[in-house]
Amino acid sequence: MTDKLLYNSRITNTYLKLVRKRYPKVDVADLLAYAGMELQQVEDEGHWFSQGQVNLFQDRLVVLTGNPEIAREAGLFTASPEVMGGIRSYLLGLVSPARAYDLVGRFTSKFTRSSKYESRPLGRCQVEVLVTPFEGVREEPFQCKNRRGYLEAISRIFGYRLPQIDHPECLFRGGQACRYLVSWEESPYSLWIQRRRVAAALLLPAFGTSFFSFSPHFAMTLALPLTGAILLALSWYLARLKAGELQAAVNNLQVSSDELIQQININYENSLLINEIGQALNRQLELDGLLQHIAAAMEKRLDYDRGLIMLASPDQSQLLFKAGYGYTEEQLTVLEKTDFHLDKPRSKGVFVVAFRDQHPFLLNDLDEVKGQLSPRSYDFARRMGAKAFICCPIVFENVSLGILAVDNLASKRPLLERDKNLLMGVANQIAISIHNAHLMEARLRQFESIMKVLVASTDARDPITAGHSLRVTEYALGISRELDLSPAYCDVIRVAALLHDYGKIGVEDKILKKPGRLDPEEYEAIKSHASKTRQILEEIEFEGIYRTVPEIAGAHHERVDGTGYPQGIMGCDIPLGAKIIAVADVFEALTSRRHYREPMPVEQAFEMLGRKIGTRFDRDCVEALVRHYYGGRNGDSVGHA
Repeated sequence: MTDKLLYNSRITNTYLKLVRKRYPKVDVADLLAYAGMELQQVEDEGHWFSQGQVNLFQDRLVVLTGNPEIAREAGLFTASPEVMGGIRSYLLGLVSPARAYDLVGRFTSKFTRSSKYESRPLGRCQVEVLVTPFEGVREEPFQCKNRRGYLEAISRIFGYRLPQIDHPECLFRGGQACRYLVSWEESPYSLWIQRRRVAAALLLPAFGTSFFSFSPHFAMTLALPLTGAILLALSWYLARLKAGELQAAVNNLQVSSDELIQQININYENSLLINEIGQALNRQLELDGLLQHIAAAMEKRLDYDRGLIMLASPDQSQLLFKAGYGYTEEQLTVLEKTDFHLDKPRSKGVFVVAFRDQHPFLLNDLDEVKGQLSPRSYDFARRMGAKAFICCPIVFENVSLGILAVDNLASKRPLLERDKNLLMGVANQIAISIHNAHLMEARLRQFESIMKVLVASTDARDPITAGHSLRVTEYALGISRELDLSPAYCDVIRVAALLHDYGKIGVEDKILKKPGRLDPEEYEAIKSHASKTRQILEEIEFEGIYRTVPEIAGAHHERVDGTGYPQGIMGCDIPLGAKIIAVADVFEALTSRRHYREPMPVEQAFEMLGRKIGTRFDRDCVEALVRHYYGGRNGDSVGHA
């Protein structure tokens, strides 16, 4: 159980504040290293330590300070002005020690998971606190001392003298729990309440006595005003005491509220960051665009001056800058030109070490690691103006892919363990996105290779018409760009155009390659290639927008007046992609050599297309082809549409 996280870092942080104030010669770095702790972990109020760590911390601290009672001193130090956050702010908001002791069981769970704390009042100024360790937890005697000091601190926080604490039952004296009986003096306000009551009890009878013992005139002119003045003065003083106590409580509740609101805002921004990264993963298929989106989300949501993402080169020889924010143009140039070698085992650069060892780094002062860095790495960091930074490896399935780093030029606040943990989560998201992008690239390469094989198998049927599908695709894409269609739909048309004649593999060679005029039966066989194309392509599991490929490819012989085939649909019922391919298909066929004729001149082909506008072809598609042919024939190639 020594590895179970039981104690909040705020407890250890109180120890460190005590050490810095009263034991300045203690080497804090040595103390933390001995206990397996890091400074940013101690300063992070959301971090927890194990029993084993706090045991080592205590043992080393006793040696370094020479004080075996350091645990009780640290508990009592909670009441000092140096400890205004966490425990102290919470207690001060409870107005009185009676209320604080009454709720001790509730708020101690925020700082320790080792034991159950229960309290019950025994009187106006006395309470019993029972501490029972949870099953499997073995505390140490120093923790009992620390609790005693902490219980003393509760009343000290409110400005009272040390309470009396009796400890009739102790875990470390054979008891089943630690039982503490805490007694304290009345608060100044409570004491003066009693004094006012006593004063009233004495003065009012005295006034009555003076009325009869002296004279009514004496009682009314001297005794009564004096009695009233004393009671009014006491009431005024009590009001001031109470107002002071309430104002102190309000002030400290305000501090606690401000800290809570700040933490809520941090948590909210962090959740929005993770949400935006998740949305980017769903939208972006291209890796560079995804990384730029993540960098922009980090700049918007996180409280760091700069951030960058670097990935390993394909040969794993160096880190390459991919995305970032907050850098000047000059600094970006330096980043892009600096070689971060991964193939040099002795390299001490933080980026390289984080990548190689898969270990995150958090530094609040670059000079802390000056001796651990090579002069070149240290000079580079100084040139970039880095002061405090975090560097996290990007790892997927134990393979390093790159690094994520953020830094502050002028330390706004100490970087904490929770900052590192958050960025490790972002790095994991980036790793998943890189993996998914690589999978998508592999699928696209596989898809393109299948496309090439299918097109090549069609071309192999007849050398005369070889290249027809590629040329039709080029014209179809030209038309699509002239019509300002979306890149996604252009790619759907590209795929459909490449495969629009694939059904011809089901047509006999003697018909497909016949040099003369076809008889009616042969023409019907040729016409069947459109429906065969759709049937074959429907066997392919196209996804997303590509699901329309079979329909588009199978409808490229439909006509706008409804006289086409295979379905005889017309007008708006014909997919736009099919209308585009229809124009591109006929234009390519007219301007290319066939078994039964020579190529037709381009001008004549355009004239023929123009005559069929409104019956066979869509006007916008024909006019777009003309614009493309005469103005953009050197556009993008088919394979990169």
